[in-house]
Amino acid sequence: MKVRIGFGAGTQGPADDGVRFAELVDGLERVGFDSLWCSERATGPTPDPMVALAFAAGRTRRIKLGTSVQVLPGRNPVLLAKQWASLDRLSGGRALPAFGLGVVDSVEQQAFGVTREERAPWFEEALPLLRRLWAGEVVDHDGPRFHYRGISLGTTTLKGLPDVWLGGRSPAELRRAGRLADGWLPSFATPAQVAEGRSVVEDAAAAAGRTIDPEHFGAMVFYVHDTIPDAFRARVGARAGVDTEAVIAVGLAALRERLEEFVAVGFSKLVLVPLEPVASWGAELETVGAAVLDLQRTVA
Repeated sequence: MKVRIGFGAGTQGPADDGVRFAELVDGLERVGFDSLWCSERATGPTPDPMVALAFAAGRTRRIKLGTSVQVLPGRNPVLLAKQWASLDRLSGGRALPAFGLGVVDSVEQQAFGVTREERAPWFEEALPLLRRLWAGEVVDHDGPRFHYRGISLGTTTLKGLPDVWLGGRSPAELRRAGRLADGWLPSFATPAQVAEGRSVVEDAAAAAGRTIDPEHFGAMVFYVHDTIPDAFRARVGARAGVDTEAVIAVGLAALRERLEEFVAVGFSKLVLVPLEPVASWGAELETVGAAVLDLQRTVA
């Protein structure tokens, strides 16, 4: 099992200027993190993930480029497939698309123009279309939302189909990951919870005649250095169904221990996300990297 540790900018930025974001991107490449993951909030300070990843691709040669996660409902699958195929080719095959339904927030839902009830059906129709387009198919399709005749991208992704990751922890989201995903990347969950969820994902995959690579189970791992902000403590604890400290590591020793616990239950793709404002990305990545990156190896 190959343990790989990536880093997520989260939804608090950095969107102030290109200098700070460049510091994050350059630091990830220099220190040795595996990947960069950009979240999406259309109505928040976070940069658009596709623009941010294109920026990162132009500054790096090694790190993989993912979304954590990009909202699929509300998007045109042909245009989105073209964006990801372009990013994958121009980056040398480093694209890691990860999709979700979007947060349950009325303002965000207005931005994407899809009602809460319509999100899942949209997702289920759009994702298979993305795969067909990336494979270079000439697509004919008649569905509830999309109607295509003889459409193709004129290009493909660089090294076969990119692995598509899905998030989510509800029973419906777990079953959807089993039916449609190549990997599962939940957030705000304990190692015990993800181990339990993995069984649901794998059962759903088997029922659909599919298998998911054992290497393609990961988790978003949130941390702070000193104190969990009150706003997160109130919201996250209720969402996770456990004590907040069980899903937000406090201090680097606790962060390392949490990563080891995820690896112990077979989750090997781990994305670290700081919940506090970061004064210097270079210093943050050096400090965190020194504490955890030796875990990034192949284990039995």
